[in-house]
Amino acid sequence: MSSRRLRVALSAVVSAASVALAGILLGAAPARAADVFVQVNPSTVEAGFMVGIKASCRTNTQPATVESPAFGSVTVQPQAGFLTAVVTVPEKTSADTYRVRLSCPDGGSASTRLMVVGATRPSRGPATGFGGTAGDDPGRLLVVGGLVTTTLGALLGLVAVRRRRRPAAPGGI
Repeated sequence: MSSRRLRVALSAVVSAASVALAGILLGAAPARAADVFVQVNPSTVEAGFMVGIKASCRTNTQPATVESPAFGSVTVQPQAGFLTAVVTVPEKTSADTYRVRLSCPDGGSASTRLMVVGATRPSRGPATGFGGTAGDDPGRLLVVGGLVTTTLGALLGLVAVRRRRRPAAPGGI
């Protein structure tokens, strides 16, 4: 092993040891994500639609409660390391921003916001040409035009077939 490689390896060992020693002396704990949280997906929803809830308490082995004026109270159940549930926001819920609060069995809590928007239903399609601006019923015109075109094509096909089948005149070219 070359002296350069030896110095690099020794340097790496000394660095790792000093980091470990500093952690022991300072009582540092490994960094962790927040223990208690609640999320709603989507965070903006139309009244009458479903919302997914993902939450976490310090231990995710027991059910917890999530409540909001937007949908009432729901129990989130342990699933895949988190607490989850799906809830439908009632259609009569007013458009507003609502607080969603998680209550853990051990006393921990967290909250987030859910925005409920009103239903927006267009009364007719966009005015982009043949659809919304064509009048009351453009379908009849299309059907009649298609039938006329098909009939005309069939007649021209019959005429073409008859011309090919005519026998040649005797003594002619």
